[in-house]
Amino acid sequence: MNGANYFLIVNFLVGISFCTVFLIVSTRSRSRIAARWIAVAYAVASLSAIAELLVAYSDFPKVFAIAAFMSVLAGLLLIRVGVARLYGVPAHLTALAGFFCAAVVLDVFIYDLPRGTWLHALSYQTPFALAMLFSAIAVIRSSRREPIDRAMVVLLSVATLQFPVKAVIAVLVGAGPTAKDYVHSPYALVSQSMTGVFVVLVGLMLLSVFVLEIMEEARSDSEVDALSSVFNRRGFDAGCERVLRRQPVGPHALILCDIDHFKRVNDTFGHYSGDRVIRTFADLLSNSAPEDAVVGRLGGEEFCVMLPGVSLNAAMLFAQALRGSMAMQPIAGLPQTFRVTASFGVSIFKSSADMSAAMRFADNALYEAKAAGRNCVRQHQSVMPIAMAAG
Repeated sequence: MNGANYFLIVNFLVGISFCTVFLIVSTRSRSRIAARWIAVAYAVASLSAIAELLVAYSDFPKVFAIAAFMSVLAGLLLIRVGVARLYGVPAHLTALAGFFCAAVVLDVFIYDLPRGTWLHALSYQTPFALAMLFSAIAVIRSSRREPIDRAMVVLLSVATLQFPVKAVIAVLVGAGPTAKDYVHSPYALVSQSMTGVFVVLVGLMLLSVFVLEIMEEARSDSEVDALSSVFNRRGFDAGCERVLRRQPVGPHALILCDIDHFKRVNDTFGHYSGDRVIRTFADLLSNSAPEDAVVGRLGGEEFCVMLPGVSLNAAMLFAQALRGSMAMQPIAGLPQTFRVTASFGVSIFKSSADMSAAMRFADNALYEAKAAGRNCVRQHQSVMPIAMAAG
């Protein structure tokens, strides 16, 4: 077995392995459709190795040479569809199908041209380069700008360049006088080794994107309260940390919220109705809060809202609006005349170092609101100079 044959078999096994892995990933990822497209892409592309071997050792070299071209190109275009699904950009299936058909016609046309010429080499490799470039463009067009996404663009761009490089090598080294001679040529060894490297690199990079997505989803699940669908205590703390990293200098506001007489609701109407009250209040907080706010259920009937870049006066107005809205909010399953109210404690802070103290201040203010008869908003007086200094 020569070196090219060895790489053909290795590339086939690598392709099937990646196909299997992406199918497994599709069972866990929210981008399962994208993972399945990519799995099919690797399965289809791996068939080119079998076709290449049949070119050399069968009596129908032209048929299998064109089949090898088609399987590689189809695999690359299927990756483009999977990448588009993964990154949330249009897949353009009709356009890709038209491109595939045009490229196959071109391959049939150039098959009998002299091999090792610029015309043949560039005509053969250009469709592959364009198909890979389509994937890079799909990532660029997406709204995702994480380091892994930037690395993906770089890798796909470099993988695109391998095809014109192969064309140059085919001209300089020679790809064999006929398609049947390809597998025995020095160029075949270089070409298949380059293919193997990029098959593995692109596959691993795509897997990294899926794994990071699965990890992020698992982290999000562990940080979200199942009943209210807002952050739990852990998620609230983490969310505040992320916001403060982006906007470290305040003022920032904290609003502690507590549903009044919640135990009475449970005792009178049952825990199922109590759960509806929790969900209704959480929905009110989430729908009313600005997009950059952090909303969390700290436990039981206690919630907290962190408002970045908001002064004390603005936070007080927001809390008053929440109080009024909740007092008028009907609760499904409870009597029409029954209303649930909430109490609020407000404080502000300037930086992450002051947040724990601000949480205590808000808790003290909430206690004052309850002592004042509930269904009201109180602020911690010691934070007033900070609010005035913040303007």
